[in-house]
Amino acid sequence: MTKRTWFITGINSGFGRLLTERALEDGGRVAGTVRKPGSVADLESRHGDALWVGRTDVTDTVSLRRAVDGAFAAFGRIDVVVANAGYGLFGAAEELTDEQVEHQIATNLTGLIHTVRAALPHLRAQGGGRLVLFSSVAGLTANAGGSVYHASKWGVEGFAEALAPEVAPFGIDVTIVEPGGARTSFVRSGVRLAEPMPDYDGTPASFLRVLKDGDVPIPGDPAKMAAAVIASAGLSPAPLRIVLGSDSYQAITTQMQERLAQILPQKDSAAATDADD
Repeated sequence: MTKRTWFITGINSGFGRLLTERALEDGGRVAGTVRKPGSVADLESRHGDALWVGRTDVTDTVSLRRAVDGAFAAFGRIDVVVANAGYGLFGAAEELTDEQVEHQIATNLTGLIHTVRAALPHLRAQGGGRLVLFSSVAGLTANAGGSVYHASKWGVEGFAEALAPEVAPFGIDVTIVEPGGARTSFVRSGVRLAEPMPDYDGTPASFLRVLKDGDVPIPGDPAKMAAAVIASAGLSPAPLRIVLGSDSYQAITTQMQERLAQILPQKDSAAATDADD
């Protein structure tokens, strides 16, 4: 088994913690970030020098870059950089506050972009590596009540697809992770809801309000998902996408087929708008 060195954002909970635990159990090393010092004290005491912890909020670009630089300085080489930190914001677009919209994009999208940008000089200098970027089933599908969350995850998808050929000449691979529902702490602590407006009661946008009660079917086993992400680091060539969960696969393929059904009949009308010459 190859022992790799990882950099993972948001290791105090959810997939970040699961990935950290699995990588360390496999004999690897992890440089991880947290927002609150002491939130992974149990892991630090258990794994000693194999775990390096930096404090940052991915919305704070200065401290984020400092954490990335510190991680590479501490371990010398990092094989896999995982941009995982994020949360879900749900509610109709009109129900959300300006601050909620800006923070969702800053965390899920801009924070991920800056994590990658901070790591790239180091990865190029060491001759390669792998970027694992957490998107979601929400990055390729869309449902009412999740417009801004979808915007953040669709942004990750576009960024990652363009990034992959940019960095390939330097031996850097990119993998997008697209999990469906997982039995992590996401629904309990990783979800934020807008203040409901009565106008949207009973509309499609109100569907996701059931998240308040946690009454949502969740098929995904987070430990199995984390194991699949860890295993993907050993795949060559690197997969551009990893779809995790039967619900993710079903939702993505269904919406892609629907999208093609909307687009394919427009071949002639699209060509009709070309210039005559």
